[in-house]
Amino acid sequence: MQRIYIKDLNQHIGEQVTIQGWLHTLRDQKNMQFLIIRDRTGMVQVAHFKKGNLELAQLISGLGTESALTLTGQVVKNDIVKLGGIEIQLEDLGVENPAEVPLPFEPFGEYLPDQDFRLDWRYLDLRREINQLIFSVQTTAEQAMREYWLDHDFIEIHSPKIMGMPSESGAELFSLPYFETTAYLAQSPQFYKQMAMAAGFERVFEFGPVFRADPSFTSRHMTEFTGVDMEMSWIQSHEDVMALMERWLAFTHHRVIEKHGDAIESTLGLHLEVPTVPFPRITMAEAHKLLTQIGYKLPPEKKFDLDPGAERAIGAYFKETQGHDYVFITDWPFEARPFYHMLHPDEPGITRSFDLLGRGLEVATGAQREHRYEVLKSQALAKGLSLEMLQNYLNYFRYGTPPHGGFGFGLSRFLMILLDLSNIREAVFIFRGPTRLSP
Repeated sequence: MQRIYIKDLNQHIGEQVTIQGWLHTLRDQKNMQFLIIRDRTGMVQVAHFKKGNLELAQLISGLGTESALTLTGQVVKNDIVKLGGIEIQLEDLGVENPAEVPLPFEPFGEYLPDQDFRLDWRYLDLRREINQLIFSVQTTAEQAMREYWLDHDFIEIHSPKIMGMPSESGAELFSLPYFETTAYLAQSPQFYKQMAMAAGFERVFEFGPVFRADPSFTSRHMTEFTGVDMEMSWIQSHEDVMALMERWLAFTHHRVIEKHGDAIESTLGLHLEVPTVPFPRITMAEAHKLLTQIGYKLPPEKKFDLDPGAERAIGAYFKETQGHDYVFITDWPFEARPFYHMLHPDEPGITRSFDLLGRGLEVATGAQREHRYEVLKSQALAKGLSLEMLQNYLNYFRYGTPPHGGFGFGLSRFLMILLDLSNIREAVFIFRGPTRLSP
């Protein structure tokens, strides 16, 4: 018999149906057994009269919660039942996989163990409704991001993740033996996006894994994450990139709210709204002045940068004064940026670059790239880099590469911002950090 999802049972009143799911709870009474069954679409009560089938009653009594079951029975209206006023009167039950007793922890218990323990049993933790919602939202967000780009004539690419040279800098690299040489896991698809500009693709995007050998144990860092990248040609400045990005993000918010707004509000207590565009913009120099005004003191080593506390302070300021969750920090000093970011022609030492903060968390970095061969070489040397090591990359700019720019965007950080999650470990299907390689 064809499986019916629990959410569709109200269309089958009076019919015999087969459902499949997990035993959420069992009330084993003197004469009756009530099983609450859960699938990914909802929950339903299944009733069994013990004297009707003693062998089946004995089987049910021995079941542990979270056992995987197939059940067949009649769907009836029962207004007393809190779960939608529907009940299934059990006729047959198959145990596909019994759950051992006790469970490592109760996924639906009142008290959950600490996050690190739950990560050891991630598949059980993911059964919780909030986690099902998070990754449904992620799916919708990715689909919306693609939809927007495809509607604006972008091409999707898939760049290699095993590289013969660093993709960003010599720091935070994972190296691995590669036959008779050493290879590196990609820190970003940056060089390949720019190769696509040299190839005349004009507008490209990519969703793919990114690897950072960063020994951080913060709530926002991972050693492997999903990067969302875009690059576009024939731009006038980094403003063109920011303008497209904010519209892209607003569209993504709209699609998520359209499909999941009610579920997000009922499950997480969040009322989402589409962000207003344009987002506020503030230069790095202005950001430092603002921090001084509001009494935030940057540590000396952040002379050309921002620390997480400064990002939170700036985010809070713009939320309070302008009602915006997002703000661009623009025009970063060359000291804080990669060699390939373009310098302002009338402001020596300042790049045409930006970071995007969402609720005080850095979620993206972007820039207009330097596309002139001789200037790129000069900027690489100024950073102390080897031209010989970079020559394959530099070759992209020898034969007619247009002005271009783009950004790299963290998908899991975006989910943190969107759903107000406290830790990035909640926003990724399987977390990878300095001390975690399992499950």
